[in-house]
Amino acid sequence: MINVGIESMNVYAGSAFLDVNKLALHRQLDTKRFVNLMMKEKAVAMPFEDPISFGVNAAKPIVDKLSEEEKQKIELLITCTESGIDFGKSVSTYIHKYLNLSKNCRMMEVKQACYSGTIGFQMAVNFILSNTSPGAKALVIASDISRFMIVPGISLEEQDWSFAEPSGGAGAVAMLVSDSPHVFQLDQGASGYYGYEIMDTCRPVTDGEAGDVDMSLLAYLDCCENAFLEYQKRVIGASYRDSFQYLTFHTPFGGMVKGAHRTMMRKMLKAAPSDIENDFNERVVPGLSYCQRVGNIMGATVFLSLLSTIEKGAFERAKRIGCFSYGSGCCSEFYSGVVTSAGQKHVQQYNIERQLDQRYELSMSEYDELLKGSDTIKFGTRDIQLNLDRVPEIISTDQSERLILTNITNFHRNYKWIT
Repeated sequence: MINVGIESMNVYAGSAFLDVNKLALHRQLDTKRFVNLMMKEKAVAMPFEDPISFGVNAAKPIVDKLSEEEKQKIELLITCTESGIDFGKSVSTYIHKYLNLSKNCRMMEVKQACYSGTIGFQMAVNFILSNTSPGAKALVIASDISRFMIVPGISLEEQDWSFAEPSGGAGAVAMLVSDSPHVFQLDQGASGYYGYEIMDTCRPVTDGEAGDVDMSLLAYLDCCENAFLEYQKRVIGASYRDSFQYLTFHTPFGGMVKGAHRTMMRKMLKAAPSDIENDFNERVVPGLSYCQRVGNIMGATVFLSLLSTIEKGAFERAKRIGCFSYGSGCCSEFYSGVVTSAGQKHVQQYNIERQLDQRYELSMSEYDELLKGSDTIKFGTRDIQLNLDRVPEIISTDQSERLILTNITNFHRNYKWIT
């Protein structure tokens, strides 16, 4: 049997962030409800950042560590996003260019709301398992951003602000998938998927979301239960409590995950409240750390949670992680894999915590100014020259080499590397 899974993975969460507690006070949100979000910070996409720059910056450290021979083995590039920039041209073509990958490489883009990262990962897994090109690797990049738009003619104070703003983030997770799963060895065939048509959350226009928040929560809970029940049918004897030393979830916000875990513990185990709380702190909380500092990055979020679990967990021995992925509309999947101490060390080389610490903290006035120009870079922008002099502090943050957007000419996006 061919082993398969994640050989290497990294996250990029942008150049700037916002303290969401300050944002809640600024927007005069109900602080009692806000506590349920379990959020600390959110990544904010700057005008010179988009799904392409995020994706390239997440993947570059991975690609740079490969030998030229290993790099040539990347034969499949899958981008996973609901923040695409074109109805036809995939963002994978830009990412392929700026990572300087082999031209003998398949490129494609997949979309299914926040489930896109998982289906991209599973497609890559099956490409490796097919063994039609022995030794080949696949690069999967889930990249999404939230740009909050201002309704024209209404002042900032009169806008209809909601709890979606503090939790909506921006970022990308890149994964190298191969038959050398140093980071996360997938349990082959141990996967339960479940989905149906529902209008819970959608993007009826390219740069804005709509939907029913309560319906989305109910669908998330329903899918979590039924995807796991399908997993149990395929993995005889699987136990929600005993089979997994850690659990990682698609995390729109921490409170939603806590509610889902509580529901599962009640339904599957009839667990007492104190047992549920202890289990949540032990098996789920490690996976929330990075999500609390980045926010919901849609298709990449479940893998951001997985990265957090691997970094923050204790892997003195090999441990199994159960993963729940959900995407509105809807489709979901529960799957699992094994992580070792070597896998944890592999992830730690990317210094993710340091990346997050080095971002520029936006003031509320700076953030509001960004919102006023939030439609500058949007779907269908034909021509624009970005004024990078407006944000010198952010451009010069002490980060490694990274890609930024400089201009768009006749719809074609142009980027440059900065340090």
